[in-house]
Amino acid sequence: MTDALPSGSSAPTVLRIILGKRLRELRERQGIKLDAAAKVLGVNHLTIRRMENAQVGLKVPYVKELLRLYGVADAEIDEFGAMAERANAPGWWYPFRDALPDWFRGYVSLETDAEVIRVYEPHYVTGLLQTREYARAVISAGFPNEAPESLEHRVELRLRRQELLERTDAPTLWVVLEEAALRREVGGPQVMREQLDRLAEAAEMPNITLRIVPLAAGPHPGTGGHVTYFRFGERELQDIVYTEVGLTSAVYLDQRPDVVTHLEALTRVSLLAADHVPDPRTYLANLRKEFDK
Repeated sequence: MTDALPSGSSAPTVLRIILGKRLRELRERQGIKLDAAAKVLGVNHLTIRRMENAQVGLKVPYVKELLRLYGVADAEIDEFGAMAERANAPGWWYPFRDALPDWFRGYVSLETDAEVIRVYEPHYVTGLLQTREYARAVISAGFPNEAPESLEHRVELRLRRQELLERTDAPTLWVVLEEAALRREVGGPQVMREQLDRLAEAAEMPNITLRIVPLAAGPHPGTGGHVTYFRFGERELQDIVYTEVGLTSAVYLDQRPDVVTHLEALTRVSLLAADHVPDPRTYLANLRKEFDK
């Protein structure tokens, strides 16, 4: 994986990404070119590249043949093959694949397996912390021509994503919201009151940190748009940054300079938010009163 995470109809699990990276490392360690590896399997060199970049499923016979070529011991080959079978299993989101744009499927996969998630959101409350009614209103605005049953399918997907916050191994979630996102009335005053209550509850959870950037804070490094940063417990997988590009695409970055630049920006914005709004719960309580009027 270089500057983009593969999407397609079957978004790769984190395990598949790790195994693909491992295949590339083993090949390069032996000094074997893509064409040479492809010749052993009787395939095009692009097939090897796609396997290494997690753009296709890992066919276990192919994997084992490559590992033999790379000089891997039989016991390790069997273990790797078993992991490849697990990596090919569809993620929990598979029944919702029709509700997931191609460019967002990788996001759900990464979100599910991340150890740390840091989000900067300038427009709406981040999806992991939305209430049902708030989510329905946001999704309705994004898909104005959606049939009611399809709309509810999308809402259910968003709520299912939130279940990771209740797991025993829940990720650490760090969210920075712009004041504009909280003042934008979504779904009416009652929906906003419930949403602000949900944020206040989330701020009490030990694995969640909430920061709010007031408009008075002025310009800052995050004003370019939504950013999500993922860190994983698996040492084989580097940090990944997700940024949206327009309405119909996104970019997944894993090159160190790109990741470091975004992480530094997230850190600066978070510190700025903490300076201006040291107690988000008090801020949310005061804002909630405005929606009582």
